[in-house]
Amino acid sequence: MEAIILQILNGLDKGSAYALIALGLTLIFGTLGVVNFAHGALFMIGAFCAVTLSRIISASHTIIDDTQVDFLGNPLKVEVPYVYDWFGQQTGEAIIDWAVPLSILFAIPVMMLIGVVMERGLIKHFYKRPHADQILVTFGLAIVLQEIIKYFYGANPIPTPAPSAFTGSFDFGAMLGFDPNLIIYPYWRIIYFVFAAVIIGAVFAFLQFTTFGMVVRAGMADRETVGLLGINIDRRFTIMFGLAAAVAGLAGVMYTPINSPNYHMGMDFLVLSFVVVVVGGMGSLPGAVLAGFLLGILESFASMGAVLEILPGLNQIIIYLVAIIILLTRPRGLMGRKGVMED
Repeated sequence: MEAIILQILNGLDKGSAYALIALGLTLIFGTLGVVNFAHGALFMIGAFCAVTLSRIISASHTIIDDTQVDFLGNPLKVEVPYVYDWFGQQTGEAIIDWAVPLSILFAIPVMMLIGVVMERGLIKHFYKRPHADQILVTFGLAIVLQEIIKYFYGANPIPTPAPSAFTGSFDFGAMLGFDPNLIIYPYWRIIYFVFAAVIIGAVFAFLQFTTFGMVVRAGMADRETVGLLGINIDRRFTIMFGLAAAVAGLAGVMYTPINSPNYHMGMDFLVLSFVVVVVGGMGSLPGAVLAGFLLGILESFASMGAVLEILPGLNQIIIYLVAIIILLTRPRGLMGRKGVMED
């Protein structure tokens, strides 16, 4: 029983990332009809927003500390972060320690801007083009963005720790009546799951309960009719593209303590997230979220040592096997709409 609970927990953080990326992919496809293979790059850029802010607030200058000496007996040169000078050492240390959560405030406008520029500068020219053209162009854009990040940040992963308040693990075993330390789960992974749930809930609430969201949902169902009512649906869809980019970016920001940012992380998640979208049903927001969590947990179970002893490498192909089975039995996915991607 404890092994089952542990694998469910292990699948939640990766499932959360799949769900957030798939949610953004589905928002873009549902509103603009574009298959955006550059969406994984937005996840990567979000992660590097956290790296960038961490470097900015950790920037320092050198002072001479006459009270200490180095190994040669000279006065010691000490690196002092600028935030110590501006806010004091205690507050400065807290700001540096909480760099990842603070990056959320930095990433939202940056990712919204990148999304709008991407949509207005490139994507809008491919609305009426075949999906194959859209995939080719956006995949090429993803490669370009990936190489830009590699040029400025290098090829090696960059560790970006979580705040010290969230280091360590929570003992689920003791809480559930099992032996202590039998089922433990890192605090930050719990934070990531809760964060993902809040973002997903906020997106659904925005679409369901705001006038803007209702117009967008109407446009997703019948774009021409909404346009005939005199509503500028194109501008709203551009904003939704920016919102989808922000969702992917925030997913990347909060994932940095779990997986150190590197230039190819977006591509790693993109392919699996696109499979999640197809399994959930193209154009279905609930389907994308449901499939994200289900496949994340399933991948976790397939990574168990006992399973890999019987079927080595199953964890690398399980998502694709499930996708094949579902698409053979339910060609539109779990919650897909009739007519989507069937022309």
